[in-house]
Amino acid sequence: MDLSWMAWTWPTAIFFLVIAGLLITFTILAIKFPETPRTGILRIETTRGDRLFITLLGSAFINLAWLGLVGAEFQPYALIVCAIYAAAVFRWV
Repeated sequence: MDLSWMAWTWPTAIFFLVIAGLLITFTILAIKFPETPRTGILRIETTRGDRLFITLLGSAFINLAWLGLVGAEFQPYALIVCAIYAAAVFRWV
C-alpha cells in the first residue's frame, strides 16, 4: 500500500488506526454498558469518553514536552509515561 500522499508514514497510519479503534471500542462500550457520569479529583462529571479525551490530550502534551526536553532519541519511553498517566486518569478523574 502506497502511503506517500500527504506525507503519510506507517507510524502515522498506525497512530490514526489506533485512535479510530479506540473510538469504535468506546462507542460499543457506551452502547452495551451505559454508565452514569462520575465525579473525580477534578470535581467535574466525566464519562469514559471524557476520560479518553483527557487522556489523549494529556498524552499529546506529554509527548511534546518529552520531545522538547529529552529529544527524539528516547521518545518511545514517553509511551510508558503516557500509559501511567492514562491509568491515573481512568482511575481518579
